[in-house]
Amino acid sequence: MLSKSHSRYCMKIITLSAALMLTCIYVQSQNLIGYKEKEILKYMKENHSDMNYNNVVNSKFSYLKYSDNQENQTVLFFLNPDSVCRSVRIICDMNMKSQKINEFNSHYKKNGENKWIDRRGNKDYLIEFMEGKWSCVISIEPKK
Repeated sequence: MLSKSHSRYCMKIITLSAALMLTCIYVQSQNLIGYKEKEILKYMKENHSDMNYNNVVNSKFSYLKYSDNQENQTVLFFLNPDSVCRSVRIICDMNMKSQKINEFNSHYKKNGENKWIDRRGNKDYLIEFMEGKWSCVISIEPKK
């Protein structure tokens, strides 16, 4: 049987670990629309060293691609012709579904079924969660 002080210590560790995990999940979903390519590269390097930059070449779209080491999550930053982020797409494993929905419910204003509004400055951004067969897709774009 564990002592009370050991039990309290374990609870503190569990609580701290959960808070850190939720912080990491929240930050990865952060809206970087309006950031320039170099700003995104710098931001990701400084704040998400766990995410790997994947150099991609695509004749139709200009985007930055990041994925985590476990390949549970991929983040795509779609850029306009001036290399400014115009939208973000996050593809993650189904096992992250409840974490993502809880995150959005606690940080953003609900705007319908699996939709939220992120207000930054005087602009609104629509966050939409779509459930696929094998993965979840989260789109962030300016609200029209």
